[in-house]
This record gives sequence, structure tokens and C-alpha cells, in this order.
Amino acid sequence: MKTLTQRMARMALLLIAPLALTACGINSIPTKEEKAKAQWAEVQNQYQRRADLIPNLVATVKGYAAQESSVLIGVSQARAGAMQVKSDASITTDPAAFQRYAAAQQNLSLALAPLRVLQENYPDLKSNENFMALQSQLEGTENRITISRRDYNEAVRDFNTTLRTFPQVFWAKTMYSSSRPMQLFQATATAQSAPTVDFSAPPPGAAPGSSPPEPK
Repeated sequence: MKTLTQRMARMALLLIAPLALTACGINSIPTKEEKAKAQWAEVQNQYQRRADLIPNLVATVKGYAAQESSVLIGVSQARAGAMQVKSDASITTDPAAFQRYAAAQQNLSLALAPLRVLQENYPDLKSNENFMALQSQLEGTENRITISRRDYNEAVRDFNTTLRTFPQVFWAKTMYSSSRPMQLFQATATAQSAPTVDFSAPPPGAAPGSSPPEPK
């Protein structure tokens, strides 16, 4: 009888233990960490999509506003810089690497700003269907970048909070000691206001690629 009771007790313990561990949040850390990493992958996807649009956009603008070479060169150089910066998930726990990545992407955003108003100064460019389609795709991608960064930040805040709160903090210091707080995207000063862009307007009826008039 005693042996049967002991066996029943062991079985009950085996059944209750997983439930008790779950209630203590043992799975919260890896679950929320994976969610944050998935959101980071989406940020990468949207930034990559933007980078993929740029060569065609630059080539189209060059055919209609070749005199804006400084703008086009700036965009191409900023894109190259953003593509060269390390962007895998390991940078999310490395403040310096994360900052380099965010800064490179911000530089590209600033470099792209003039392209958004070029069509106002070059009517032929504004009527180009390919350019307008690329502009629309770029605007849509910028919106998705904003959303993906927001969703990433929310997932990271949730994960980082889990690492510091009881009872999960116990598991963070024992079973998941390799898990580290992840970095957040921060709004920059330049992101709070639109950059000023000043183009010299070409004369009425100017051919595509013609130089703007000299100041009198």
C-alpha cells in the first residue's frame, strides 16, 4: 500500500511540476526573446526592401535631373554605407553596433529626402510613370519601416522587462543567463522635423537633364 502511495505521489509530482514551472514564467524569457528577434527580422526586411528600390529610383532621376548629381551621389553613398553595416540579430544586444546600424539607416533617410520633392521642380520627371511608381513604393516602405520599428520596440520593452521582474528574473540569472537586454530604436533630433531642401527650378519647357538657370 505504501509503495502504491509513493508511486501515486511521484506521478502527481510529474504532472504538477511542468504546470508549476509554467506558472513561474520559466518559458516567458525564450518566448519573448524569440518574438523580439522575429520583429527585428521584419525591420531588416523593410530596410532591405528600401535599399533594393534605390538603384532604380536613382537611375530614373538621373535621366531627368542629371544636374542634381550631388543628390544622387549622396543617396548612392548613403545606401552603400547602410549596406556595409552589420545588421544580424547579434547587434540587438550590442549598444555600439546597434547605434552604428541605426545611424547608417538614418543617414540614408536624410539622403533620400531631396528625391521626394524633385518632381516639383522637374515636371517631366513628375509625369514619368516609373518614377512615380518607385516613389509610391518608397513611401509605402518608409511607412512599413516605421511600423516595424515600433513593433520591434514594443517586443523588446516586453522582453527587457521580463528579464528584470520576479519571478522571471530568477530564470534570467540561472537557466537563461545568456539572454541579454536588447537595444531600442530612439527618435533622433533630425527625425522630429522635415529637412529643408532647396532646388533651383529649371526654366519652363527645359529639356530633361538641362541645367537650372544661373542666378542674376
